[in-house]
Amino acid sequence: MRKEIGSLIVSTPDLKHGRPRIADTGITVHRVAIWYKLGHTAEEIAYQYGHLTLAQVYAALAYYHANLDEIDAEIAADEAEADSMEQDYIKTKKTA
Repeated sequence: MRKEIGSLIVSTPDLKHGRPRIADTGITVHRVAIWYKLGHTAEEIAYQYGHLTLAQVYAALAYYHANLDEIDAEIAADEAEADSMEQDYIKTKKTA
């Protein structure tokens, strides 16, 4: 059965904060992009998430590259928020 590439990536407002994800999974394009930016190949990412096919990983990477600036900005914002939360936690522990 032929799969249309457009059916491999979906987005639903009530799941994963509306972020694009691989259809029928909870794996977001952002998560795949992070692994990719860490130097992992598509094959390694598919292996890491044993339920993903190589086609699904490549679809996520294609979506990432087509929306690079937006997704990189969202990843950076997530990292900044996590860093801020960590610093707040450390300050709280020092004053307790």
